Amino acid sequence: MKKTKAEEPATIEDMKPEYDFSTMKGGVRGKYYKTYREGHTVVVHKEDGADSVRYFKLEDGAIMLEPDVKEYFPTSDAVNKALRSLIEIIPAKKHAPRHRK
Repeated sequence: MKKTKAEEPATIEDMKPEYDFSTMKGGVRGKYYKTYREGHTVVVHKEDGADSVRYFKLEDGAIMLEPDVKEYFPTSDAVNKALRSLIEIIPAKKHAPRHRK
């Protein structure tokens, strides 16, 4: 498949009136942040009229990294290695015995 030249980003003038948020007041940043992290449902309405419903939730013990942290620790192994090195420098009386898998 041949790549096409990237289009220029849309400007405010190109935006449909129903997407114009300039007149909105009282918007709250992160309003659904906590709920999203607890789990969320995605419904995809297909052309044939059927709906595909998927529920997403973090697995037990899973954590979400913020984007700036993920740049430095892109994998579970990287996170675990960094945290284990921190555990090593914590005085022994402040942490429970280590249990490695």
